[in-house]
Amino acid sequence: MSQQPLLIPQIGEGLQEARVVAFLKQPGDRIKRDEPIYQMETDKAVMDVESPYDGVLVAWTAKVDDVVPIGGEVGMMETSAAANVAPESAPTKPEAQAQSTNGEISLRIPQIGEGLQEARVVALLKQPGEAVKRDEAIYQMETDKAVMDVESPYSGTVVRWLANVDDVLAIGAEVLVMSTTEAVQEAAPEQSATTSAVAAPVASPASTPSGERRRDIPPRTRAYAKKLGISDADLATIPASGKMLMPDDLDQWQKSGAASVATPVAKSSTGKAFSEKPFDSKQRVLASRLQRGNQLVVPGMMSIVTNWGPLESLRQEVKDSGAEFAPSAFTYFAFAVARAAIENPIVRSTLVGDATVRTYDHLQLGIAVALPGDALVVAVVPDSDALSWEAFASTARERINLAREGKDQADESVTLSITNMQAYNIREAMAVVVPPGVATIFLGEPYNGLANDSAELKLQRCANVGITIDHRLINGVGGAEFLNAIKQNVENIRELVKS
Repeated sequence: MSQQPLLIPQIGEGLQEARVVAFLKQPGDRIKRDEPIYQMETDKAVMDVESPYDGVLVAWTAKVDDVVPIGGEVGMMETSAAANVAPESAPTKPEAQAQSTNGEISLRIPQIGEGLQEARVVALLKQPGEAVKRDEAIYQMETDKAVMDVESPYSGTVVRWLANVDDVLAIGAEVLVMSTTEAVQEAAPEQSATTSAVAAPVASPASTPSGERRRDIPPRTRAYAKKLGISDADLATIPASGKMLMPDDLDQWQKSGAASVATPVAKSSTGKAFSEKPFDSKQRVLASRLQRGNQLVVPGMMSIVTNWGPLESLRQEVKDSGAEFAPSAFTYFAFAVARAAIENPIVRSTLVGDATVRTYDHLQLGIAVALPGDALVVAVVPDSDALSWEAFASTARERINLAREGKDQADESVTLSITNMQAYNIREAMAVVVPPGVATIFLGEPYNGLANDSAELKLQRCANVGITIDHRLINGVGGAEFLNAIKQNVENIRELVKS
């Protein structure tokens, strides 16, 4: 028997420390290799850390909320044999190196933990031709641990992407080429020579050659299959309902009677029973965006009361007429928001780095769309402020329907989003700003309130419209002017839709 230290792993270029978030095992617990034992937080994500050994946890040498340097000791394990030990040394560069040429260098999917073989590309945060600073987030990737931002190890310019969103790449595979004036060396791929450097085309189970690893299976689906006890051989035969094989496909496969695999009954170290399921991929992406926003955005919130009666009356008239073209009240409101952006370019702007403000010619309007199971995706109405009323309503309906099918349309050009809580009886709330967006509009439920346009007491239909701004770019007056422009458009909606 021997004791081995548990060390904070190196999960990416430039990281120096991590915060201990939670301990998932207690001293005396028996632990299997690759079993999650604690959670740590970096500026990329909160993630589970797996044990590199089989053995028994002796003690934790760090406490929750401790900030520990990369490579620092966090715990101690007792292992049964020396052969069980995988050395936990500081990360080293692969021996094989390739000198970059013409100032261009390839960036590869990083190794972020024991046992990982692949990762899925979630989002590309930079476009070809854009300048990138060292340690600036350039893309997001998903493993079976977390969705996280990947930062550039160099300052330079993005030349071209070698992968697409939703590609599943082997660890060490090339993901993009960038140019840099720094004196750097490009690390050779860490995967074996038999692994392709780029993702293979997605293959159906029937066409996948024997022994070849399917590339339409995200890491979290493999992790879920492992939890369900589905073998690699069975996994290779399960059909995907979409482009990628998702955990829901595994559930459907089991329900269809194709397998009789029972989900293991789990008990915590306290003896209390519980159940687990994979974190939904869309929510994981959203959580990553929100976490990044929490680190960057300085939020400010204000709201205004609008006279909702004119919009409600117009909507009812159109509905009663039996016309085929009868958009919802929310669509009228979203059009009012889009038109307000014409004279308020600050909401069509975003911060690029710390010193540049980019203002788009037109507004790419985001609309939050709720899905079953409390999932959330974003529909985007492109160039929304340049569309006529009928073109806007038609495009919005099309984009919202795509979102309801699970298609998240958000990208870095979406600077303003709307969240609509009218159907949930919510009158007031503070919306969240997700970078690179700079503002989020909140629409509350209609209610009977007092008119404020005269000293006379009279009732009118009201709705609260709120805005949360990123105070780094938009100040209070800018936010107030935009809210008042929306209010004016809502209260003059008949004239607005005729223009």
